[in-house]
Amino acid sequence: MDTVFDLDALLEADEIAWARKARAFATNRILPTIEQDFEDKRFRRELVAELGAAGFLGMHLDGYGCAGAGAVSYGLVCLELEAADSGWRTFVSVQGSLAMSAIHKYGSEEQKQRWLPGMAAGELVGCFALTEPTGGSDPAAMKTTARRDGDGWVLDGTKRWIGLASVADIAVVWAMTDDGVRGFLVPTETPGFTATPIDNKLSMRASIQCDVSFDGVRVPGDAILPGARGLSGPFGCLNEARFGIVWGAMGAARSCLDAAIGRSQTREVFGRPIGATQLIQAKLADMFVEYEKGVLLALHLGRLKERGTLTPAQISVGKLNSVREAILIAREARAILGGDGITSEFPVMRHMNNLESVRTYEGTDEIHQLVLGRALTGLNAFA
Repeated sequence: MDTVFDLDALLEADEIAWARKARAFATNRILPTIEQDFEDKRFRRELVAELGAAGFLGMHLDGYGCAGAGAVSYGLVCLELEAADSGWRTFVSVQGSLAMSAIHKYGSEEQKQRWLPGMAAGELVGCFALTEPTGGSDPAAMKTTARRDGDGWVLDGTKRWIGLASVADIAVVWAMTDDGVRGFLVPTETPGFTATPIDNKLSMRASIQCDVSFDGVRVPGDAILPGARGLSGPFGCLNEARFGIVWGAMGAARSCLDAAIGRSQTREVFGRPIGATQLIQAKLADMFVEYEKGVLLALHLGRLKERGTLTPAQISVGKLNSVREAILIAREARAILGGDGITSEFPVMRHMNNLESVRTYEGTDEIHQLVLGRALTGLNAFA
């Protein structure tokens, strides 16, 4: 499949090197155990330092131990990691695109020096606490509060679906204040901070998402992110994570397509491989075309990002398309695999389940459709 597409012809040498490093990591360190980890709901914390050593954590950021890689290189790493499992691309996104990006974009120099080097190395884990139990699509209705108390702040409220919260060392927490939404850096050992893993998931089972509560959590005055005011703060980080998803979902799609192609060559019905039939070849061709279009769109967005011209609406095009098409590719792959497609002998059902989560977080299909509808008409249909 790679020879038909020849993506490398469109990439720079350093971008190819990043992609190959990530593919080797995924092949050697994630794939050997991921099916069992998914079954056992096991997050392999020991891989975090290895991801840091490889330079993948906050790799698109400059300074503070970060690799300073280009947007396309970062996207390719997301693609390769998600080709193994969405949970590990999610980890890289939460750590680098959300928690580290928030500190890098909006933090004081002291905050950056304190947290970013350890996070880049995988010695410290961060989480990003924005979504609340009633839903994540309307953060303006945030109920978690932070109130001034002497020289510090006191946080109260609840968050839900917060990736990594139970293993994190530092939480970037968004809360409503008298001055609007502000971001706070909250060490997770602070009294009153409680993170409880959500246990009954049928998706993202090899990663961690939590319910988080803040019960009189007291932090010092310098815990606030000085450069973030209002919802533009968290939205700026979400766009970084959405960019990674544009690429990552195509990795899951590629894995499913590879499984379908391989099985079509070995599964025989009516005396010949099913891949020799016109119907199966038509399905594979259609799946491949959508995969190729998705990667080319991701590459285009990456080049725009590197030029500094990428807009939120353009990111919405990519996120909406990549995840939607990846799910369709996974479903077609499952059909080609027949009954075996629902077993862990193949990665397809695991990817399909994971992609349902990816479709929901960082903006549902409907939210991105509304973003694009507003861009097309100039009319706001959110409310």
